[in-house]
Amino acid sequence: MQKTVLVLGPTGRFGRHAAEAFWNAGWTVRQFDRARDDLMTQAQGADIIVAAWNPPYHLWEQELPGLHAKIQSAARSSGAAVLLPGNVYVFGPDTAKPWSETTRQAPPTALGRIRKQVEQSYRDSDVQTILLRSGDFLDIERDGGWLDKVLMSRTSRGQLLYPGDADALHAWAFLPDLARAAEHLARRKTSLGQFEEVVFPGYAITGHQFAQHMSQALHQDIKVHRMNWLPLRMAAPFWPLARGLLEMRYLWDLPHSLQSERLAELCPDYRDTPMDEALTQVVAPWRRTARPTRCRSCHFSKRSTQTSP
Repeated sequence: MQKTVLVLGPTGRFGRHAAEAFWNAGWTVRQFDRARDDLMTQAQGADIIVAAWNPPYHLWEQELPGLHAKIQSAARSSGAAVLLPGNVYVFGPDTAKPWSETTRQAPPTALGRIRKQVEQSYRDSDVQTILLRSGDFLDIERDGGWLDKVLMSRTSRGQLLYPGDADALHAWAFLPDLARAAEHLARRKTSLGQFEEVVFPGYAITGHQFAQHMSQALHQDIKVHRMNWLPLRMAAPFWPLARGLLEMRYLWDLPHSLQSERLAELCPDYRDTPMDEALTQVVAPWRRTARPTRCRSCHFSKRSTQTSP
C-alpha cells in the first residue's frame, strides 16, 4: 500500500527537500497550505507528518509551543507519526563533543531552551516521534539563509564572509541528504520506538576548509573574511531577528561535530553524498555558467496540494 506524508512548511528549506525526497521514494505527498487547509482534516490518513514549520526567532516563545501542540493533536487523532527536525541549539560550550543521541542537553540560550521544551513535549506525549537532529543547512538553491545572505554574499570579491572562528569545526547538513535520511527513517515507522532520536552527522568542516572547497568548485581563489557583528548589535534594539542571531553566535566560534551510530543501525541502505560533490552542488548557483539541476520532481511545487507519482 502506498504511504502518505503530510508536509507542514513545504515551501521552507527542509520542508521543500522533504517533499521531494518522499515524492521520489513513491509516497503520496500532501503539502499543507496554512492559508486554506485545516490541520486535523489534512492529517487524516497520513502515515507521517513532517513538522517543518519554523517561525522567525523572535516568535518562537510565542508560537512554537502552540504550533507543536496542534501538530501533536492532529497526529494523535490520525495515528500518524511525527518527523521532527532538530538542531544543535540544545548543546552548550561545556557539552562533551562530538554531540550524539546520548549527549546531555544544556542549552545556554533562551532559543535553545525553547527547542528543548518542544522536544520534551514530544517525549512526554503519546505521539510516535522521530527526532532527526542536524547542524546548519547546506542548500542547493539560494534560500535566504546564512549561507546565501552572509557566507556566500562576497564571492564576487573572492571572499567567504565567515561569522566566527574559521579554524573551528562547524556541523553542516546537506539538505538533499538530510531529507533522504528522513524518508528512510519514516518508512521504518512500524519498527521504531515511541520516541526515536537520530543524529544526522553530515559534514564537520572549518571555515578555511569551506573556502578551499569553494575555490575548487568556483575555479577562483576564495579567502576567508571575518564578518563584523557590530551592525547586528546596533540593529538589535529595533530588529527582533537580530537579537536571535546574536544569541546563537556562540555556535560559530564553538568547535563542534555530530556523531551517530543510530542512523546506520536504522537505515543501513542510506549513504551520504560525498562532501566534495555536495559542496560543488551548494556553490553551483554562484557559478556564472551553472545551470540548475533538479530531480524528476523539479516542478513539484507547482502541483496540487495532494499529489502522488
